Amino acid sequence: MPAEGELEQLLDLVSFWMADDPHADDVRELGALFTAATAGRGDAIAELRDRFSGPLTFGTAGLRGPLRAGPAGMNAAVVRRAAAGLAAYLTGCGTVGTVVIGYDARHRSREFAHDSAAVLSAAGFQALVLPRPLPTPVLAFAVGYHRAVAGVMVTASHNPPMDNGYKVYLGDGAQIAPPADAHIQAAIAAVGSTQAIPLAENFSRLDDAVVSAYVDQIAGLVDPNSPRELSVAYSAMHGVGSLVLRDVFARAGYPAPEVVTAQDEPDADFPTVGFPNPEEPGAMDLLLALMDSSGADLGIANDPDADRCAIASRGRMLSGDEVGVLLADHLLSRGATGTFAASIVSSSLLGKIAAAHRVPYAETLTGFKWIVRAPEVTGVPLSYGYEEALGYAVAPALVRDKDGISAALLFTELAARLKARGATPGDRLDELAIEHGLHATDQISIRVERLAEIGELMHRLRQAPPAQLLGRDVVTEDLLPDADVLRFRGQDLRVILRPSGTEPKLKSYLEVVVPVSPDTGILEARGRAGEELQALRAQVSTLLAR
Repeated sequence: MPAEGELEQLLDLVSFWMADDPHADDVRELGALFTAATAGRGDAIAELRDRFSGPLTFGTAGLRGPLRAGPAGMNAAVVRRAAAGLAAYLTGCGTVGTVVIGYDARHRSREFAHDSAAVLSAAGFQALVLPRPLPTPVLAFAVGYHRAVAGVMVTASHNPPMDNGYKVYLGDGAQIAPPADAHIQAAIAAVGSTQAIPLAENFSRLDDAVVSAYVDQIAGLVDPNSPRELSVAYSAMHGVGSLVLRDVFARAGYPAPEVVTAQDEPDADFPTVGFPNPEEPGAMDLLLALMDSSGADLGIANDPDADRCAIASRGRMLSGDEVGVLLADHLLSRGATGTFAASIVSSSLLGKIAAAHRVPYAETLTGFKWIVRAPEVTGVPLSYGYEEALGYAVAPALVRDKDGISAALLFTELAARLKARGATPGDRLDELAIEHGLHATDQISIRVERLAEIGELMHRLRQAPPAQLLGRDVVTEDLLPDADVLRFRGQDLRVILRPSGTEPKLKSYLEVVVPVSPDTGILEARGRAGEELQALRAQVSTLLAR
């Protein structure tokens, strides 16, 4: 139990927030906790402490958190304050014009989109709301299509069902990056009474013209003369990608994918998966079963807002790195010459492929807000960027963010080309391994109850980094203050540690490189790489033991 003065202070904060909260249901939710806490119930006090521990802060491109009343949740008050802060930031920069707002099919997404539009419209902006729940890449495309000064996407991407989020793009079509995120956060903090934020209902709801434009331009990315004979199984993961992806495939002339029916319609509760993320164990089981029963050549899954793309070939999941290098290789085979970029936690293979093709390459911090800005390093426009967490920008001139629908289409094109010559994506990976070495990657994620545990682990490793891994000397690189990242490099191995930007996890990224020679062959190299990864995983797990 907190001291009497601490409890009074907490209840005063709750009471002040409730008096200013514009949403009756949210007020009732807090009111029930307030009554229970006043009666001394410890669970209610703990819950209020958590909800009033501080406001949600801008992380990866905006806000993300659980749907609940109070400053540390996603709710009407927090969303209206975010929209008012964004409007104040844009106005302070002397920026006026159009703001496009999109939303997915999660709980309260439509409400939050309309709240944002009402706030921005009252602040003097032309607020345009997308016509229905749509993928995040459509919103990112719409920013450029409507020559908007900003875009807002209400989505929590692949987070658990009871989360939502607020993703912000500026007029260049890219996710916000420092210092804009800090300035917007400061503008939100400066907002006064939530109830006093002006609202105007004269915002506009767009028709399907912007969706049709997206479909046309994405479908136009593929060669009209390339092979089209390929069978595809598809899962929307209960999200909003299915209709748009099927329209893109039809417009591009590919056979309609066979869909996982149980996951094809949007459902905010994600009933068939424990966690709506294609990377999570079990999330792809229904897709793999459909591939098995239908004999599909390729399996494709989008996450709920369709900005990520997972691929299965011949009944096995390809890793994000495998998909990433195959897409890059495909674009290079089509003559792409601009900058190729990957995040620091992605496979180092892309850098070797880019060097072999003599195209510019950049390694960036994690997140597409950095990947799409790689040309600031190379001075050459971006042709392609990826990160191992299933994110790919295959057409950054159209969508300056990861796009799971265009990535699905381009991967279908490359798989159809390979099939036409009697090969598979796995065969092409073997060819790249023979040329550049077998690059094998793995991950370790540690989920924590207390976020402070992540900082404690990172501090301990900074104080006592490993001198050797796999019996090889390693060099430690600390990316502070630019990023909370530790990197350990040795001969043909690499380990990277960083806190997750969206979940309470410490993530470790492992890579080993095994040369493939005529003497060893690909099978022997694969076996050796598996053994080295297993040993490296054990050593890193010991390092992270709490």
